Amino acid sequence: MKGRKITNYCLQAIKDKGIDKGECVYTTSDKYEFNINHGEISLLRTTMDSSLNVKVINDNKAGSISINKTNKEAVDTAIDNAIELCNSSQADEANDIAPYQPAEEFNAGNSEPELEKMFDLSKGLCEAVAKEFPKIKFEESIFQFTVSKQYFSNTNGVDFVTNKGKYELQVMFTAKDGKKTSSFNYTGISLKEIGKNLIELGTIRSIMAQSVQELDAKPLLDKFVGDIIITPDCLGSILYYYLAVFLADGALISGTSRLKDSLNEKIASEKLTFSSNPTSDEIAGGYFVTRDGFKAEDFSIIEKGVLKSFVLGLYGANKTGVERAKNSGDIFVVDPGDKSFEEMVKNTKKGILISRFSGGYPNSNGDFSGVAKNSFYIENGEIKHAITETMVSGNLYDLFNDIVDISSERVNFGSSILPWVQAKGVTISGKV
Repeated sequence: MKGRKITNYCLQAIKDKGIDKGECVYTTSDKYEFNINHGEISLLRTTMDSSLNVKVINDNKAGSISINKTNKEAVDTAIDNAIELCNSSQADEANDIAPYQPAEEFNAGNSEPELEKMFDLSKGLCEAVAKEFPKIKFEESIFQFTVSKQYFSNTNGVDFVTNKGKYELQVMFTAKDGKKTSSFNYTGISLKEIGKNLIELGTIRSIMAQSVQELDAKPLLDKFVGDIIITPDCLGSILYYYLAVFLADGALISGTSRLKDSLNEKIASEKLTFSSNPTSDEIAGGYFVTRDGFKAEDFSIIEKGVLKSFVLGLYGANKTGVERAKNSGDIFVVDPGDKSFEEMVKNTKKGILISRFSGGYPNSNGDFSGVAKNSFYIENGEIKHAITETMVSGNLYDLFNDIVDISSERVNFGSSILPWVQAKGVTISGKV
């Protein structure tokens, strides 16, 4: 079985077994990838995958299972296993599937890869790095094109089909000079079309230059409270932490979020506006259907410091009685500010430029602590030098309220559009 025949068969089998509600998601994908190792294109590989996710709800109990074989016997077994898991689970009135919505088919990107161009661009990246940054050594890096088709159907009549093609570049590297080695660094880009030299994309050139500077990294010898300038490569993870701790299902269902009663109130600096925009034309790595079966829409999370929406899925909304978010709560787009990155550095008396944060998950109050990697010391308006691993600690709620500036420049990673963000009041601890 293939395509809609699988989801139709799956839903009919669920109905025939007397199950209250069912959901089937069938996805196929073809992936074409070039691997880059040690500056050489080492592999062209093509892989074909398929998966089927079956979810059933009966007597307010839910069970789900995923398989990658879609013959009749495998599908029948998957349905039986999902029902068995459902029967052994606890009843919860919040369990549900998406209601009926008009059927729709979505299309984005190309259906076939431009393999010759992919090869030429991969080769061009290797040559450009060897020329501009001879001390940079590629770890495993991948340039790939994926074309996928997804059928999302449920027993309420939801019937969505998504056809999507996208290019993705993931680069990982270190700088080496004799016995000196920098910390590894990485970045990634999603693209609808290709043509531009790969080294020009995203932050590839700038973070490679920084990695070379890291060969002469020095430790900080004191502890102080100062500013941090968060790079676009680091900002995405900070936003994810913020949503998970304060605005998403877990924190709101448990009641641990300090923002649970703050909808339409000021909860961050008025300089901050950010949205979740998976359907934007500017985004290559977005989506049209949410994980729980709704047509996705873009929406604002914070506008000028005011909380405009929580990020709840269907289950979380049912559990809390708070409105469901219009998408799955990712694909962040942060509005630009009015200061250039250079101006932000010049306005920093003492602090660090942080490109990667490695730390434990923030606690329910938002307290965080971790190591600043691929980072630089700033003093009196100048980036002085790269720093060896330095601890940073603070509180996410305070951090978002203590934003000093947001850069006018932004980076489009294809899965997010992010600026540099400067905040004050962070504890920075070197060797003391």
